[in-house]
Amino acid sequence: MRLWKTIFAAAVLTFAAATSAFAARTDLVIGIPLEPPHLDPTAGAAAAIDEVLYANVFEGLTRIGPNGEVLPDLAESWAISDDGKIYTFKLHTGVKFHDGSDFSADDVKFSLDRARADNSINAQKGLFAQIDKVDVVDPATVKVTLKNPQGSFLYNMGWGDAVIVSPKSADTNKEKPIGTGPFKFQNWAKGLSITLVKSDNYWGAPVFLDKVEFRIVPDAAAAVPALLSGDIQAFPFFDPDSVSQVKGDPRFHVVIGSTEGETILSINNKKPPFDKLQVRQAISFALDRKAIIDGASAGLGVPIGSHMSPANKDYVDLTGLYPHNIDKAKELLKEAGLEKGFKATLKLPPPSYARLGGEIIASELREVGIDLEIIPVEWAQWLDQVFTKKDYDLTIVSHTEPNDIDIYSRKDYYFNYDNATFDKIIAELNLTSDEAKRKQLLGEAQKILADDAVVGFLYELPKVGVWDAKLQGLWENAPIQANDLTKVKWTD
Repeated sequence: MRLWKTIFAAAVLTFAAATSAFAARTDLVIGIPLEPPHLDPTAGAAAAIDEVLYANVFEGLTRIGPNGEVLPDLAESWAISDDGKIYTFKLHTGVKFHDGSDFSADDVKFSLDRARADNSINAQKGLFAQIDKVDVVDPATVKVTLKNPQGSFLYNMGWGDAVIVSPKSADTNKEKPIGTGPFKFQNWAKGLSITLVKSDNYWGAPVFLDKVEFRIVPDAAAAVPALLSGDIQAFPFFDPDSVSQVKGDPRFHVVIGSTEGETILSINNKKPPFDKLQVRQAISFALDRKAIIDGASAGLGVPIGSHMSPANKDYVDLTGLYPHNIDKAKELLKEAGLEKGFKATLKLPPPSYARLGGEIIASELREVGIDLEIIPVEWAQWLDQVFTKKDYDLTIVSHTEPNDIDIYSRKDYYFNYDNATFDKIIAELNLTSDEAKRKQLLGEAQKILADDAVVGFLYELPKVGVWDAKLQGLWENAPIQANDLTKVKWTD
């Protein structure tokens, strides 16, 4: 009998070991190139914040899906009044924040009122400008009244800047984010990594992963060895120049997708001599988009001629407006009284598309007499000097926010652009829900930006993803700046 028990026990252990060996992994290490300046999506413009927290830790009334569609989130449904001005949201019940406090309509009112307040530090405060008032009907129902109908309102509520936060933790979310999502914040090792773990009290469908570490890898050259060693299993935003080192390796999926990242040579429109149209147009003619795309995105970027993604149904191809023409650029500078050229600065944030593209652009502008001093800056410096204080001549950045052509109508935005006709079109667009009319208005808006050469429109940033072949559920495209992990899992 004792022998039988011994054999049986050994068999049980063997079976348990086999089962464990074949069980799918529940941990994941994701490589990200930029460290967020903080962890509050409602208080910062850096895409890196949303790339860690959107849909994972924080949720909104609605959310944006992998194909750019508007989906229910904390609001399970909504009704819209006949005049298009009143949205009544029915909220999920039984939802808790990660600190154990209950979620209710009061939190929605707090979050929306906070985002649109006079002292709001929300980077996308314009998203909430049409809100007239927010009323709590009952704990599970909130009514939002708009000043005017707004065709994009439900989409706007799906941005990372519109996530719902609790009054109890709103002031500390920068260091210790507390949301309602399927993952909760565990640790931030500054300069190294941010770790999330599965929330056991999540109100929705449970996620497959128990733990996710976002490893900060600012050096693109370090990404490949980290992948090959298995130390990092996924880079949703991989350096295009490194793709050739892993492409064809059966251990990895290499996915080339699209983004909403309009990569532009931003121009300070009110700073002489860039306040002259001829100077901005000269810059546009001097730019060789193909050379920039080849050098800064391994040839994977898609040329753009205005501020709209080629993947967008309302995109107008205006790339032919400024063909590469050195003679035309010099002629325009002469018209502006700058035939001898001039000097300016080019501030470049850390991403490789900016640093590599900056070298190419400096060389191209030098050909027409514009001598650029390249100034590398860290991301925090860029946000402070360029984005906030507007202390710059030229810079390069990808605007990854979705459907954000309206930023050119914002009077305090870092482009320093002012065009009453453009502003009128955006104002009408905000009041229009008819798709055909919206398409017409968006086409007009794109044309004005191109004609005014507000910035140097370069290309749409490609989404180059590389991850372990056994991983499923990562987004192939990036309709919004996010690494949504809600469907990610390992397969056998």
